[in-house]
Amino acid sequence: TRYFVDHRKVRVVGGQGGAGGHSFYSEPRKIFGGPDGGNGGDGGHVILKADQQMKSLSSVLPFYQGFHGEKGGRKNCYGANGAYVYVKVPVGTLVKEDGKVVADLSQHGEEYVAAYGGAGGKGNRFFLSNENRAPTFFTPGEPGQERVLHLELKTTAHAGLVGFPNAGKSSLLRAISRAKPAVAAYPFTTLNPHVGIVHYQDYEQVAVADIPGLIKGAHQNRGLGVAFLKHIERCRFFLYVVDLSVPQPWIQLQDLKYELEQYEKGLSERPCVVIGNKIDLAESRINLPLLREQVAERVIALSALTGHNLEELLWHLRELYDTYVKTEQSRGQSPVKW
Repeated sequence: TRYFVDHRKVRVVGGQGGAGGHSFYSEPRKIFGGPDGGNGGDGGHVILKADQQMKSLSSVLPFYQGFHGEKGGRKNCYGANGAYVYVKVPVGTLVKEDGKVVADLSQHGEEYVAAYGGAGGKGNRFFLSNENRAPTFFTPGEPGQERVLHLELKTTAHAGLVGFPNAGKSSLLRAISRAKPAVAAYPFTTLNPHVGIVHYQDYEQVAVADIPGLIKGAHQNRGLGVAFLKHIERCRFFLYVVDLSVPQPWIQLQDLKYELEQYEKGLSERPCVVIGNKIDLAESRINLPLLREQVAERVIALSALTGHNLEELLWHLRELYDTYVKTEQSRGQSPVKW
């Protein structure tokens, strides 16, 4: 898909149930055979299904309807049920109705019935009794459930690149993966989250998300604000990217952690590593020892432009990923795989 879409309003309607049949059995030399109208088929559901191949909500249409059930036939034949309509959505999609979360599709293959199909009607055979030996009435099928849902995508990745505009996040993602986010010398070059896959020799894959640059007050929806802070929620650990060439680079780290903590309590306490970018500049080499004195986290100095010291980042990224996998397995949960 060409455009990245992370929210969509969808109207879903279940299929209508088929009407019950109305007929009487008739055969030569067998009169008064009695009622034999079968029941109608049930309407088809509309089902949302999480699919790893989907990366955006751009292919989701604004309206879906399940197939209708067929009418009941003669000789007690039931009508066929309506087919289900499956809507593929990306992994990490939240389903909301009236502002409340009704489903969280966070695993590949997970399903949620968005709209149930209506029940099929009863044929006149159903109403046969000792008091009424020749019922002539039947019931129509019930209409399907109708709902208006809001779909919201939160990018599911192992690591999130967090930093201010022009810190070099997109350049770093290009250097360690095959992702091709835009790179330019102006703020907010990245307007959509990009996910790059880092491949290791044992065929393990680590997903790294390039989150658009944050600014002070992002938790109050300034800049790109909350629209992209939500994509950070699903990341298991963070890579804080700071520009070593600016005076007092540790102030950037403090501001970034403050914005994350204001958006969601405990977000800034997840496992992380600090990446000092642009080490190829003279000012950066002066600021590096000062940054290491000011922060408690591990600091990896590198240059996304020249590729200097990328190996250390890749090794430490794998360590963070292995720790995450072991933690999830010890809890009895399955870690997210790409």
